[in-house]
Amino acid sequence: MPRGRYSLHDPHDHTPLGSEHFHCATGPSGWRYVSQLTAPSGEHTGSVDLTLDELGRPIRVQLHAASWQVKGAALDGVTWVRTDPSGEHATEGNVAAHAFTGASPAFYVALARLVRLSPGEGAKRVRLVGFTSPVLAPRTFDQAWALLGRTAHETDSGPLEVDEYQVSDLETGEQHSVHLAGDVVLSAPGIELEELESPPSSFA
Repeated sequence: MPRGRYSLHDPHDHTPLGSEHFHCATGPSGWRYVSQLTAPSGEHTGSVDLTLDELGRPIRVQLHAASWQVKGAALDGVTWVRTDPSGEHATEGNVAAHAFTGASPAFYVALARLVRLSPGEGAKRVRLVGFTSPVLAPRTFDQAWALLGRTAHETDSGPLEVDEYQVSDLETGEQHSVHLAGDVVLSAPGIELEELESPPSSFA
């Protein structure tokens, strides 16, 4: 069960945004990721709880940030309920999309699991509902994912395969790289893996 800490920063000006303390695990029915978010001061700022089925679809997602809350799942596309900090107002949403995304590294792992690319295979297009901090406002957009390469790195516990993805925003044309090893993000815009207590899990 990988357990560790990501540091988060603004990908444009590198302003520190805090840390995400996580643990995750594969199982017979899929994958689960749980994390707690803290500000640079150490103050608790939110949490992520994401469960995927064996095909990478979101069985359940639960996000907290700045007292806002989102609960969602893959149902008739993707469906969610967003609750305000007072708890008095809840709005429902439904979009014909493939999955959810957001600032957490968990969503890179989830989307890589969903598209299931092989090296040299063409890019796949996915429609996503993203929840942006700090109020978890939903936005629907399209991305293209391409697996550029897979490299084996020797470690004390055996070969570690690292996948390099190119992720393209089909609305803006922006592209960025994401490096994944199993269910752990090694690097991505605004994300750095700072601590890892055990090797990544494999989806093989």
